Amino acid sequence: MASLDSLIRRLPKAELHLHIEGTLEPEMLFRLAARNKVPLKFPSVAALRRAYAFKDLQSFLDIYYEGAGVLRTERDFHDLAAAYFRKAARQNVRHAEVFFDPQTHTARGIPMGTVIGGLRRGMQDGEALGVSSRLILCFLRHLSEDEALKTLDQAMPFARWITAVGLDSSEKGHPPRKFKRAFARARRAGLRAVAHAGEEGPPAYVWQALDELGVERVDHGVRCTEDKALVRRLAKDRVPLTVCPLSNVKLRVFDTLRDHNLRNMLDAGVCATVNSDDPAYFGGYVLENYLETARALDLSDGELRGLAANSFEASFIPASKRKALQDEIRRLR
Repeated sequence: MASLDSLIRRLPKAELHLHIEGTLEPEMLFRLAARNKVPLKFPSVAALRRAYAFKDLQSFLDIYYEGAGVLRTERDFHDLAAAYFRKAARQNVRHAEVFFDPQTHTARGIPMGTVIGGLRRGMQDGEALGVSSRLILCFLRHLSEDEALKTLDQAMPFARWITAVGLDSSEKGHPPRKFKRAFARARRAGLRAVAHAGEEGPPAYVWQALDELGVERVDHGVRCTEDKALVRRLAKDRVPLTVCPLSNVKLRVFDTLRDHNLRNMLDAGVCATVNSDDPAYFGGYVLENYLETARALDLSDGELRGLAANSFEASFIPASKRKALQDEIRRLR
């Protein structure tokens, strides 16, 4: 496996499922809390890390949203994004499509411009390190569609910096069709569309995301294998899935990485990709997701190259750059 480990480290990669708030490492969380005089209920970094024993998605989100409360200023959002891009560059990530949750911040009185301005500065730092990036605005699905529409309106003055809209937060009980009008308005405004579906929610949520929201990419989507017709649809149309293996285990979607269905999706011809989701909370960035999944599933050289190539096929970068990166993957020795 040593030679495959070396290959994984050298492979150019795109990260397509990355919540920037989920890159807030405990050490930075405590620094920002001190800087902004935000009280924390955890007495230390070690105590906070011990709380990362999640039993499901909601138990994670409870800590995730509390942690995001330390982000207050444009400098905070810049520092957060810049730290992620430094890590990404070291892991040979060449392109990242970054989710952010504006409602998490605007609900606390943080202006939309503060959030986007800070993230944009961090993205520019990433460009200087060789990591291109795009920004994806996610609606919180546990809130109402009216609130999503309001958030979209607030974001329109910054639309030139936003590539797509997405849908995240608690999946159970919040089907994609709840946001049909918001996604239709976003697409009319020229934004592309992705959505979380089929993580804790059923395969029906993936169908809704495709047919009612018009998404180009499904985030997670691992429960698709429960529906053979859906798998055939995903494979036939080359609809990408942004799979997050370590996250899936941490949130009890699968008991262990050996139980993960990534290989089943690849064998069925699905355009699956490997990503990190909320790496500060789930034990690994994209490199660790590749390494640990490759070991657990005994992935081959060809499968690993295919996953990396899929990540660029699934991205929103120009076709010429996509092809150049895929050619680089094929030539890598």
